[in-house]
Amino acid sequence: MPTTAPRLATRAETRTEKLDLRLTKSAKRILHSAAEAERRSVSEFVLESALAHAAETLPDRQRFGLNAKQWKAFQAALDAKPIPAPRLARLLKKPSVFEEGRV
Repeated sequence: MPTTAPRLATRAETRTEKLDLRLTKSAKRILHSAAEAERRSVSEFVLESALAHAAETLPDRQRFGLNAKQWKAFQAALDAKPIPAPRLARLLKKPSVFEEGRV
């Protein structure tokens, strides 16, 4: 399913956030060459490339599709009584390592 990358800021939007990254000389050279080939700044090239990759990565983690049978099973699982988990209940009653000051 094709996705479209989020667009860069429009003229009405001002870029106020900054993102720094460390990279090797060869990686910088490649990014600079690719940006130059597309007649863009390195910042624009990197931002648009990263946003396009984010647009491909996120949909399957934010949305999922179910057919009618799967949806019914999903709803039943959500509506079902929780399975008792006594070990988990005991664990959650214990103070964490942070609360005990061990970390």
